[in-house]
Amino acid sequence: MDEGQADDVEDRDATSTSTDRTDAIAIGSVHDRPDVSFVIPTHNEETYLRGALASIAALDTDYTYEVLVVDGNSSDDTRSIAREYGATVLEGTDSTIARARNRGATRADGEWLAFVDADTELRANYLTELLGYLEANGLAAGSSRCRITGPRRAKLMEATINYVFPRLEQPILPGFNVVVHRRAFDDLGGFPDVPNEDTAFSRRLARQYPTGYCPAVLIESSGRRIAADGLIGTLWHYLSLDIERIRHSGGYGSTP
Repeated sequence: MDEGQADDVEDRDATSTSTDRTDAIAIGSVHDRPDVSFVIPTHNEETYLRGALASIAALDTDYTYEVLVVDGNSSDDTRSIAREYGATVLEGTDSTIARARNRGATRADGEWLAFVDADTELRANYLTELLGYLEANGLAAGSSRCRITGPRRAKLMEATINYVFPRLEQPILPGFNVVVHRRAFDDLGGFPDVPNEDTAFSRRLARQYPTGYCPAVLIESSGRRIAADGLIGTLWHYLSLDIERIRHSGGYGSTP
């Protein structure tokens, strides 16, 4: 998703009263407090968002959940698509994806926070398998295997996520597919507002809590950046972000 999105203007339909928030939970079973809150940051995502929301609506699970779409002033049909699927829409102009995700988490009611992107599609067993895996193994957060759609060169990125990230001493949990317990999320203060915020968040989280990957779960994410920028351009993009992340590390005590 694009990273052009500040904090305080919210959808008038998504008010802070408990009645309105309960009414907005149309996807999944309705409870006063859902087990899981999906948080999806968006900016002009009409092409992909419907697929993501449809996959969430099709989850086969006994876990209850809500969906919050944190929109950054989209000029297309992103917000109307979100409302069509019963999601709570939070409007704003968040300047970074970290701020958008954190704002969504602030408004979320779930015991677990599931961060996915607008171009992420889940399989029906996603919550049952992934959350069951985290609970059974006493993990505070986790991710899963992914399939990157699009050009064949996207398979290098896919292999890195599936076979390298899980084996790191501090596993990297990609922001487009990560579930984290609210207590752990709040203890860290959410995603740090630095480039490659998901890498920084994963590293800091793994220093304090056990995290991991569930091998039984597979999600799909688009390879649109690779299609647009090529493999070398995409690798350079993330390398540049990581260099900036390290430069920002002074504000966090150690390298994020």
